[in-house]
Amino acid sequence: MLKIKAFVTAILLTTALINVPLQLQAQAIDPAMLCQGNYFTEAEGKAALTQFASTYHDRKSWEKRAEIIREGIREGARLDKLPANTPLKPIIHSKRTYDGYTVENVAFESLPGYFVTGNLYRPTKTQKSYAAILAPHGHGNNPRFQEYVQKRCATLARMGAVVLAYDMAGMGESDQNTHKFPQAVTLLSRNSMRAVDFLLTLPGVDPKRLGVTGESGGGTQSFLLTALDNRIAVSVPVVMVSAHFFGGCTCESGMPIHKSPNHQTSNVEIAALAAPRPMLLVSDGKDWTKNTPEVEYPYIQNIYKLYNKESLVQNVHLPNEGHDYGINKRKAAYGFLAKYLNLSLKEVTNASGEIDESFVKVEPEATLRVFTAQHTRPAYAVMGDEAVAQMLASYAKAQKK
Repeated sequence: MLKIKAFVTAILLTTALINVPLQLQAQAIDPAMLCQGNYFTEAEGKAALTQFASTYHDRKSWEKRAEIIREGIREGARLDKLPANTPLKPIIHSKRTYDGYTVENVAFESLPGYFVTGNLYRPTKTQKSYAAILAPHGHGNNPRFQEYVQKRCATLARMGAVVLAYDMAGMGESDQNTHKFPQAVTLLSRNSMRAVDFLLTLPGVDPKRLGVTGESGGGTQSFLLTALDNRIAVSVPVVMVSAHFFGGCTCESGMPIHKSPNHQTSNVEIAALAAPRPMLLVSDGKDWTKNTPEVEYPYIQNIYKLYNKESLVQNVHLPNEGHDYGINKRKAAYGFLAKYLNLSLKEVTNASGEIDESFVKVEPEATLRVFTAQHTRPAYAVMGDEAVAQMLASYAKAQKK
């Protein structure tokens, strides 16, 4: 079955490459190592977890496997080909003050000439220190500007956190390459890690209170970042962790981060790399997370048990809901993040004891944009798929010397 899937994937990728510039074809990825979309059936995904579990029996043996998985992500995403942290050159402007929080438009360079664009939400209430939360988004029409993202970020800010909402590569203002860019996983992972660096440059941010939460493709970014970066203390991946579904977009599974000639894993184990740090899995009954309470959650909980920390991983399952980051999912995240990042739910709770987001000012897209006629993107920005591919190839070449 798996050989057939690999063969079909190879045909599809070869067909797709016909229309891809030669410069990108030179960096083509071995299709036999890709695990995309519904790579397993539900039964196969569950059986694979049983097979994975047979490879370790205690904390030491799990950590040995965990490092193989983590290294597989680094190598598969070619993060090991990138230079060490380069200057961020942050751009921050157009501060607006609302009821309990402020919003600013921000950008920084994750690589020289490659910009991460977003919005920074901060509490108006003065504190000795601040938790900081990354808020990656899922797929959609300019998701960073959507109401549900603004409400999530503003609410967390009023609770006492500095929050960064940032564009996926190839979406929103991040238009230096297309979203289906073959090395999108490289760019998104790099962007998220540099986003952590950016947050840590801000006054008062507590390096021990860093969190991340996103839905769908943003859920993938959340658990990948947590797996790769130990600075993340708390994670809340929403409607994404699945034993059989590996992400349907190039930005999630278009590079060999789940498989190599020496190992096979799934998003369940990648999410489990958070152990023993607090993690909340939010799932629903109408997408690929419908089995989370019976399949994915128990597997991850067993890994937390190796650390005697099983209480630090939780699951909120909403069987009658679908694939989104709706109010009930946000409420679950608010409670978990408040508990483990020392935030104040009282700041967003009404007289009836309910979470109330009505204070949030939903801004129009034009107000949220970083690059405008008054604030133009630097002329040295690397523009276009071929130029970005050439940039990444130059770093890989430099690493070989």
